[in-house]
Amino acid sequence: MNPCPCGFDGDSSKDCRCTPDQIQRYRGKLSGPLLDRIDLRITVPRLPPGVLQEDGLAESSAAVRARVCAARERQLQRSGTINAQLSAAQVREFCALDTPSKQFMLKAEQKLGLSARAHHRLQKIARSIADLEGEHTITLSHLQEALHYRGDF
Repeated sequence: MNPCPCGFDGDSSKDCRCTPDQIQRYRGKLSGPLLDRIDLRITVPRLPPGVLQEDGLAESSAAVRARVCAARERQLQRSGTINAQLSAAQVREFCALDTPSKQFMLKAEQKLGLSARAHHRLQKIARSIADLEGEHTITLSHLQEALHYRGDF
């Protein structure tokens, strides 16, 4: 969704013409329970002029595809399904957290008021991030990255 009704809130190249009240009403159309079902909420800023014409060192689509296929294969081998479809019991089994990660999650739950659904989704996202990196265990950095993608803070 756009950041506001006019679409320019936070855009450095154009001025937003919306009032804070209009922005709050616009964003308030999505309820908390609905937002809980959206795993990744990332703000994507406008690219500066000319960036798309540069010869960048971006990872190729083929390399990304290979990494994603390898991660999905790890998931299927480990649990028989992809991480997004893990049950709560499977999350406990396959997305176990170490002590620092559990402490971080507790603080995040208290500060952000995370629901049980959000808790499990964060663990599944962290598990997917670890899989993309070829890691066998979820680390605190994976969990922090997963929380960052929720866009709650």
